[in-house]
Amino acid sequence: MPEIIKTAGDSIRKNIFLLTGILLLLLFIVPGSASAQQQRFPMPEFQTGYELPDTDRPEPRAPGMEIFDLAVLVLVLAFTTWLVLKRRSRKLVFWTSVFALLYFGFYRNGCICPIGGVQNVSLALFGDGYILSLTVLAFFVIPLFVTLFAGRIFCASACPLGVIQDLVIIKPVKLPQWLQRTLGLIPFIFLGFAVLYAATGTTFIICRYDPFVGIFRMGASFSMAILGVSFLAAGIFVARPYCRFLCPYGAILRVFSIFSSRHMSITPEECINCKLCEDSCPFDAIDYPNDEKKNRATKADYRRFVFYSAAIPVLIIAGALAVSGSYKLLSKVHPDVYLANLLVEDPGMMYESDMTEIETFMASDRTLEMLVADATEVQSRFRRGGYYLGGFLGLLIGLSLTQQVTFRKRTIYEVNRGSCYSCGRCMEYCPVGKPDHPYHKEDNNNHS
Repeated sequence: MPEIIKTAGDSIRKNIFLLTGILLLLLFIVPGSASAQQQRFPMPEFQTGYELPDTDRPEPRAPGMEIFDLAVLVLVLAFTTWLVLKRRSRKLVFWTSVFALLYFGFYRNGCICPIGGVQNVSLALFGDGYILSLTVLAFFVIPLFVTLFAGRIFCASACPLGVIQDLVIIKPVKLPQWLQRTLGLIPFIFLGFAVLYAATGTTFIICRYDPFVGIFRMGASFSMAILGVSFLAAGIFVARPYCRFLCPYGAILRVFSIFSSRHMSITPEECINCKLCEDSCPFDAIDYPNDEKKNRATKADYRRFVFYSAAIPVLIIAGALAVSGSYKLLSKVHPDVYLANLLVEDPGMMYESDMTEIETFMASDRTLEMLVADATEVQSRFRRGGYYLGGFLGLLIGLSLTQQVTFRKRTIYEVNRGSCYSCGRCMEYCPVGKPDHPYHKEDNNNHS
């Protein structure tokens, strides 16, 4: 049994209340976007000379250019890995990230993106008849492979969403640990819902609510523009808010980074506990040395750990039943379910904006019986997928609670592999190996 430290009950209650609010928000707001969807069905053929307006979506990339994009990604990741593990240069990592922002962000308009690739992979695995592009698969897999080898290198310099937030970090503030841990669960929750909606062929919610794609493409709806600006404004004080508290791909990278064979370290040699790096990380990804005597566990702490561990199966079952039981609400986002409900169950709720979709359906070869049958099948998928999603969320909550009372002894300053973005800021503060610094290695006996 691991060693346990005492954790305040108030902190745990705050975590539970906040997480419950997050789950309720996602359960009610995400399905609520059904009424805002556009072009659920193929556009009808107009005979009046009508021309579709231009969109702000980029044109499909030629296969050869997609391979070039992939080559650029590999080069950026390889170069940054060398800069972080060998050269240990924060300055060069920064300029590499600026290049990636200009290329993958503004030139390539945020596409192809490993973050959105989560949905393509999910649809290919669980959907019917969807063929996944090898380029999209490579963009999704390569950063994961690099993360297993060297940590979150992709986040450090190759991700335009992360870099654009990194550039606005001016006066970062520290958030309470309990708040960081609780908000840190949102990316995993978002990931679960994104996989569910993609696997059922409903929608790509990651791309739909990408706060920065409108900035990269120089065109976005008013609400999304406000969302993007809000994230950047918040990023002045809360470093990388999207990366830390929302990005679903970052949730996967966080897990992979924990098991990385090599990882960026604060010091190139032995830590001398000079404390110079304490405030160097704006993401609070540095674990401090702890006092084992002050954090010695009591019998009550052991009992709390055992209780939380025993509660995990209960939370998994409860989560599975709760989310699966909400399948009707969750499935309303799907176009077939939405239209079937509109025509069969609640025709009085029709809006003028729905008439185009209804007319399109009436002009198609599908009958109402076929529509209802398809909608029923979609709901069945949501019900089955809800069991897995709910079980995943229950496991997530259970593991989070046990981590609140789990203690790991530390005698030096070291990066938290899961939370570290491998940006290299902390390396600049370490005096070890820098003879011109007043706190160089020869003086470690005086400054430890």
